Amino acid sequence: MEEIKLVADTADLRIDSWISEKLGDYSRTYVKKLIDNESVLVNGKKIKSNYKLKVDDEVTVFVPDPVKLDVEAEKIDMDIVYEDKDILVINKPKGMVVHPAAGNYSGTLVNGLMDYCGDDLSDINGVIRPGIVHRIDKDTSGLLVVAKNNKAHEKLTEMLKAHDIKRVYYAVVDGVIREESGKIDAPIGRHPVDRKKMAVSTKNGRHSVTYFKVLERFEDATFIEVRLETGRTHQIRVHMSYIGYPVMGDEVYGRRNKSINTDGQVLHAKILEFIHPVSGENMRFEVDLPHYFKEVLDLKQFKSL
Repeated sequence: MEEIKLVADTADLRIDSWISEKLGDYSRTYVKKLIDNESVLVNGKKIKSNYKLKVDDEVTVFVPDPVKLDVEAEKIDMDIVYEDKDILVINKPKGMVVHPAAGNYSGTLVNGLMDYCGDDLSDINGVIRPGIVHRIDKDTSGLLVVAKNNKAHEKLTEMLKAHDIKRVYYAVVDGVIREESGKIDAPIGRHPVDRKKMAVSTKNGRHSVTYFKVLERFEDATFIEVRLETGRTHQIRVHMSYIGYPVMGDEVYGRRNKSINTDGQVLHAKILEFIHPVSGENMRFEVDLPHYFKEVLDLKQFKSL
């Protein structure tokens, strides 16, 4: 069981909403369930989910260990870019879910890793996400690093928090960006209404910074390079939508009327660079644009500016 201690920095907010906003990974519904199960204490006392916070309230959240699900190893073709005794670097295809979750207990990257690596995966993230240090969305393709032991996992996590892992994405966005480059510095948090979505929010958002550079302009779209300074959920998709240039094909944050059927967002994690968590060697990986991405670029070439 994980014990999380928080100190209230605001007043008059419902505690279930506040905890959900602070922790990010837990929905308000899940937090309410924890409260109902008496797994949340305020100043050492049990409370109800409608409790209104007071400044400096000491909040303790007890998160139970994940229930072991029937997640089975599956033989799945994986594009392994690099492997040693400590890490794997995978080029994930578009359409593959990274780890099991409700409705997706098979066919995920984790299922394939369990078959390929056996017990040689870190267990810091529990039975549902063995080896998974960071994620990319189902319909985003490209590079991610996997930890084969806890020592490598802990070091990679530290590097992520310190922004010491360089991640460069390529994307096609709707609309023509006139600037050559730009910086988006806008906090991202849970959407106030739709808890499955993220949104730019000054109320509950966490510091989020994205840099973009124009590679090519088309009549109604722009091909860009994007670099992440922080790594919030859906960060590129939320930030590009926020400035008016959503990722093409994004069914959640994008535009509904599409001239091209992209079957999900045109977003690819192309470059990954970091210091090896054990050897200290500088590691840099770059993969080619996948076929679906090149098809979109080929179609857009006919409308190039």
